Amino acid sequence: MAVPAALVIVPIGMLFILSGLLVNLVQAFFYVLIRPLSKKTYRKINKVVAELLLLELIWLFDWWAGIKVELYMDSQTFEMMGKEHALLICNHRSDIDWLVGWVIAQRAGCLGSALAIMKKEAKFLPVVGWSMWFSDYVFVDRCWAKDENTLKSGFERLSDFPMPFWLALFVEGTRFTQAKLQAAQEYAASRGLPLPRNVLLPRTKGFVSAVTQMRSYVPAIYDCTVAVPSNQKPPTLLRLLRGQPAIVKLQIKRHSMQELPETPDGIAQWCKDLFVTKDAFLETYRGKDLFGTEQRQDIGRPIKSLLVVSFWSCLLVYGVVEFFLWSALLTSWEGVMIVVAALVLVTLAMQILIQSSESERSTPVEDFQQGSERERLLQK
Repeated sequence: MAVPAALVIVPIGMLFILSGLLVNLVQAFFYVLIRPLSKKTYRKINKVVAELLLLELIWLFDWWAGIKVELYMDSQTFEMMGKEHALLICNHRSDIDWLVGWVIAQRAGCLGSALAIMKKEAKFLPVVGWSMWFSDYVFVDRCWAKDENTLKSGFERLSDFPMPFWLALFVEGTRFTQAKLQAAQEYAASRGLPLPRNVLLPRTKGFVSAVTQMRSYVPAIYDCTVAVPSNQKPPTLLRLLRGQPAIVKLQIKRHSMQELPETPDGIAQWCKDLFVTKDAFLETYRGKDLFGTEQRQDIGRPIKSLLVVSFWSCLLVYGVVEFFLWSALLTSWEGVMIVVAALVLVTLAMQILIQSSESERSTPVEDFQQGSERERLLQK
């Protein structure tokens, strides 16, 4: 049964913000003291520390809302997941695609080393954005003139990563909405391109840069396709907090990096063709309710996230109670006002996180291709 958001945002927000700040402090401590001496050691420590935060979101997904991910892929690829570096490309269908990716990464054992290429504003998000910065996420301005060198340096930093990592790249550049689909269809029609129905047109320069720079040490591309049954509302972070269950379908196909063409134009065309195929796949699912032919894999629901949330809950409740007893904060009006202000700040921080995840509030990406303002607007 769904829970009113107002009843859960404050307690869950207090848990997430307070534990997250502790995680950020620990990350900062090791960043300053360990990273200058051994980047390898720092990354191994940070993987464990970051997971103490990310597992709280996994708990929301698995245990609080009870969202089910139906994963379809061949058994050989399923066994390899988490044992190799991989570049992930995916259609950006729902507001919590990133969280679906973290759930699969947690099952594969690489949650703390699941990275992404993100817009630079994300690193300023309370707690989670700061943790991303400590974890070697790649942040971009979404302007190719600035991002070309940013991406190259980011990929170079990952070349000596000491454990299997995933790097996620949403090549559509923005989350799917009907307004953006209409603009993409207009642009495709004006250029004689296949008309998309279920995806947006991929922006390929970032993908080309990733393949060119990383193909020597990243052996695989995981082609991910996300879909939500038409008879349910797509999951959002707000619905997650309300405890509303949902089903998300995910297909993953593995491509060897060596399969891709060598030239930038060839790599770009490979990506475009992949999204034409992805669009047709989703059209078949929408029309025939057939989500491919791959075997469905059992990903279970591990209790690790439940144990981590239980640990944080006990630690923080004990710490807060002891703090109030020591400070006698609630015995004066000034103290009460401080507590109220803290609760307001937590609520505002949670509101920022919720709004940042909403597709209707997402800002379109600046086109990486050079062209007229009309063309850039059509691709937004």
